[in-house]
Amino acid sequence: MQSQQSGAGAPNLVFEKDVGIPVSDGLVLRANLFRPMAEGRYPVVLAMGIYGKDAHFGDAFKSQWDNLLRIYPDLCANGSSGHYLRWEVVDPERWVPDGYVVVNVDSRGSGKSPGYLDPFSPRETADYYDAIEWAAAQPWSNGKVGLIGISYFAIKQWQVAALQPPHLAAIVPWEGANDFYRDWSHHGGIFSSGFPTAWWPRQALVNQHGSGESTYRDRDTGERTTGPALSREMLAGSRTDHPADLYAHPLDDAWHRERTADLSRVMVPLLSAGNWGGPGIHLRGNVNGFLEAGAEHKWLSMHIGTHYDSFYLPAYVAMQKRFLGHFLKGEDNGWDRVPPVRLEVRRPDGASERFEQEWPLARTQWTPFHLDAGGLALSEQPAPEATASFTARGAGVDFATAPFAHETEFTGPLAAKLFVSSTTSDADLFLTLRLFDPAGQEVRFVGAHEPVPVARGWQRASHRKTDPERSLPYRPWHVHNEVQKLSPGAIYAVDVEIWPTSIVVPAGYRLVLTVQGRDFEYDGLPGRILHDHPGDRPEAEFGGTTTLHTGGAHAAHLLLPLIPN
Repeated sequence: MQSQQSGAGAPNLVFEKDVGIPVSDGLVLRANLFRPMAEGRYPVVLAMGIYGKDAHFGDAFKSQWDNLLRIYPDLCANGSSGHYLRWEVVDPERWVPDGYVVVNVDSRGSGKSPGYLDPFSPRETADYYDAIEWAAAQPWSNGKVGLIGISYFAIKQWQVAALQPPHLAAIVPWEGANDFYRDWSHHGGIFSSGFPTAWWPRQALVNQHGSGESTYRDRDTGERTTGPALSREMLAGSRTDHPADLYAHPLDDAWHRERTADLSRVMVPLLSAGNWGGPGIHLRGNVNGFLEAGAEHKWLSMHIGTHYDSFYLPAYVAMQKRFLGHFLKGEDNGWDRVPPVRLEVRRPDGASERFEQEWPLARTQWTPFHLDAGGLALSEQPAPEATASFTARGAGVDFATAPFAHETEFTGPLAAKLFVSSTTSDADLFLTLRLFDPAGQEVRFVGAHEPVPVARGWQRASHRKTDPERSLPYRPWHVHNEVQKLSPGAIYAVDVEIWPTSIVVPAGYRLVLTVQGRDFEYDGLPGRILHDHPGDRPEAEFGGTTTLHTGGAHAAHLLLPLIPN
């Protein structure tokens, strides 16, 4: 056990490294523990994941760390040295002085915790349950445990909350998926290969327990953050192959289902925070989690910015503490009177904060903009019959609105209905909603990881089957339980879910819907969430010519959530 000064002028904290947490099958996980010096019982803020409890943020993610310091230069000031900061979890030096115990746990098979590395697995989730109950029973705990963290640490919150640990009191899933098929691995049925393939070695294997090749060093001890080195044969036999697992399950089968939280069983108070600029992983899950969670007390907060800056900026930390203070400490701080939906409504030059009572907004005017293949236009007026074709690997087709006469807001979920034929037996549809200024320059927004357009959607034509009971006009629900191939030349109706957005379109600006057969990428800026696995998209099936049919009996349209002034 180490007692350390947490920063200039800040109170001391007790820091305990590699604390053992026994779990139900006899394995012992390792955790870092931070608590106030004063004796007492405190609420616990806990996170469990595979990114290494001893790998400093600045060592494991240097470019992101440098960017965070540029955005928030006072991060390592005002009582914090930044010494204990880890990727995607809270800063103990900002939380312990306010009367919290912070516990960061290495998941099974990662960091200092031995065992078989299998991210997001049911076994890992059962371990999380045990860690929560262990923390609640410690002499320094008041018996209430809250969970908070970004991405991986958010996904795990949805999973373990559905198991209903008795002492779990609240969760703060920040920018994290919950539907393992639709959010994480297959967008619209298309295998999202780009991120898992890069993520697995970059963020998972480098932190595998026993990795002698990890370059991460514990800043306290100088030792590897992954414990004693194991042979490559031992390491290979102590882990799954996560990208291969994803590829081996192209439908929403039992493997995906056991990694997807039953949201109806998530009953604890929750604050779900999503990023408008997080398509691919960090958007849909937060909105859907808020909508479908069984909790009586739940809030949705949608923000702008990068994947990590919002989590650490003072205003957001204050919001996190206010929420957890209310439910973990019983503070009468007014949180129970905060409206359930907080939005940062985007504009080309920033965003404005607004609170709402529901999602989607009750006053939404669901407005179809019809696709006109003849004039390549988007219009509220029905279009004449026409067709537009594009090669699947090409630039696609753009449909543009007229310049908006007045400032107009669109906030909410989106959907498109297309009528499609292909020269092959399948077709992938990539829909991108974009904003252009009066000079014809596209407005790009700061995204979670890269510059982003207004919104995106994906759909594989052979996965067009929907569930009529779960589908809504503005959110089709595809079942992804069978493949229905196309007959070349035949026309098929395909509904496309487009992930939620918020944008105020100034007068004189245009919206453009780009429809392609491949990922949309800005010139010179390779995308991060890509769908380019050759085995998932063989040329013979996905390299043909796709034709869009509009007008008349084929009333193709984009459904937009217009918010009246």
